[in-house]
Amino acid sequence: MQKKQLRLYLGVLLSGLLLLAAGCADDGDDGAKGADGADGAGQVITLQRLASTESQGFDASAAEIVAFDAGSQRIFSVNAESGNLDVFNAADLTAPVLDQTIDLRAMLVADGVVASTDLVGAVNSVSVSGNLAAVAVEAAPKTDPGWVVFVNVSTLAYVHSVQVGALPDMVTFTPDGAKVVAACEGEPNEGYSVDPEGSVAVISVADYSLVTVGFSDFNVGAARYAELPTTKMVLDGYSATTVDNKATVAQSLEPEYITVSADSRTAYVTLQENNAIAVINLASGSIDKIIGLGFKDHSIPGNELDVSQKDGVNIRNWPVMGMYMPDSISSFSHDGKTYLITANEGDSREDWLNGISDQASCEAAGYFFFADDGICVDEFSAKDYYDADNVTLDSGLTTNGGFGEDNQLRRLKFSYFTTRAMNGGTDFEKLYAYGARSFSIWDPETGLQVFDSGSAFERLTAQLYGADFNNDNAENTGDDRSDNKGPEPEGVTVGTINGHTYAFIGLERMGGVMVYDVSNPYAPEYVMYTNNRDLSYDIKGIGDLTDASTVAAAVAEAGDLGPEGLTFVSAADSPNGKPLVLVANEVSGTVAVYQINITLLQK
Repeated sequence: MQKKQLRLYLGVLLSGLLLLAAGCADDGDDGAKGADGADGAGQVITLQRLASTESQGFDASAAEIVAFDAGSQRIFSVNAESGNLDVFNAADLTAPVLDQTIDLRAMLVADGVVASTDLVGAVNSVSVSGNLAAVAVEAAPKTDPGWVVFVNVSTLAYVHSVQVGALPDMVTFTPDGAKVVAACEGEPNEGYSVDPEGSVAVISVADYSLVTVGFSDFNVGAARYAELPTTKMVLDGYSATTVDNKATVAQSLEPEYITVSADSRTAYVTLQENNAIAVINLASGSIDKIIGLGFKDHSIPGNELDVSQKDGVNIRNWPVMGMYMPDSISSFSHDGKTYLITANEGDSREDWLNGISDQASCEAAGYFFFADDGICVDEFSAKDYYDADNVTLDSGLTTNGGFGEDNQLRRLKFSYFTTRAMNGGTDFEKLYAYGARSFSIWDPETGLQVFDSGSAFERLTAQLYGADFNNDNAENTGDDRSDNKGPEPEGVTVGTINGHTYAFIGLERMGGVMVYDVSNPYAPEYVMYTNNRDLSYDIKGIGDLTDASTVAAAVAEAGDLGPEGLTFVSAADSPNGKPLVLVANEVSGTVAVYQINITLLQK
């Protein structure tokens, strides 16, 4: 079956640049105009997919995060639920082959760290520097302290392990290789009977000493609570041990992803469910500040979105506020300053809330109890709950194209907790939805947003796919994700090529990679979009296959699905001397290798 290789290059969009009008957060003016970046017309880049690794499992989180070691020319890919780290020989980028699978559970038992593999959970992240790979491994149960495991990248042998906080979800080396920083999310168990505090682990590579950065100073009544930008962030979470059933701030804050400044002094940590970023001084092991990201106003021109999966392409303004809630974060320097790039995926606590069966405690914590099913929820839509006795819908919203029809706001999933809090009750004038369907650039010194891609991702994919846009990643049903988080940007990485800085953003649901030149953070330029997904292939049927080789063959036909983690490889480190982008695809279980081709233009 022939693949649909879809690419949209810079020149295609020159006549439509108005589509990329930047949306603004509602919490402040844009920052001052910065100096122009490198001449964007001096070169054109395109992504060329060279190959993908053979699928290591379909829809099984078999390729989530990817790292590359230049010395051994190996790709390291997290095979999360299996507890394995897959290592591929990438000397030939057109045919990377599985070199070895490292069973982290067995490794921790063999080296006396734990007594049984039953005490070790999923493998969540990997980062490489020098002769070491650092791997984030959660415990079983995940609410117990996890580990950062160090592996020799040449011999693939165990080196050391450091016990850290609950659910280490992401790990990265500082640029100088001296420290490893891990985001320990501290997710609760289902039912919220146990909710660990979120934390950030800072490990010195020289002696594996550990500094744990916690957030208890920001609890209500503690010394730093007043510093929290509470009107620009989300502080929710359930607790079975408090009178009001509300979690402490330290329990609510859940570190997700990390980027480190070029000078290795500062870590920027996304607190995804909290719509915030923590800024950490790595020398002192302390929190400088917490930045609240505010909310994206989808009623402003340039910030349109499609809110229903029953109306084809219907991208327009709605009385909806987007909670940025970024997953991945990356950073780059411009004029001596650090800027942050976020992939604004959005996330809820739904999986853990559903286990709360007591209506009174659910509602005391600020959530909605759906009596028919006996579950506590935050993800809320008028379609499911329109007739609920204790919900009053504002008449102005209803008449403003509101809840009446399937092609209106009736189907949009939004946060009941945040919408109720921000509207001051259950008369909802504006809904607060998960994610912003965009990427943003932030000035961490001021906390201001200097750019947002607005509605560009939905518009660009709609131009290419028509009513097949906003698809899911494990089946082909056009428009299916419009009522949720749209194309769902999740992963982001940056790379510098000939003085130009580029951002590569993966769309988890629709698939593929968006490319922007962000050399000037105040005026990024769209470059291209590529996606090798075959929309005519019956993806859902792959889940019924059992033979591994048959699954791999089917995935090869369907294309790469569900990009999660992205890594840039410079030309100096690349096996073929050309810069690369590696993309880990969690649904197809493949790592895609993209070569970056550069065309220099005569000035």
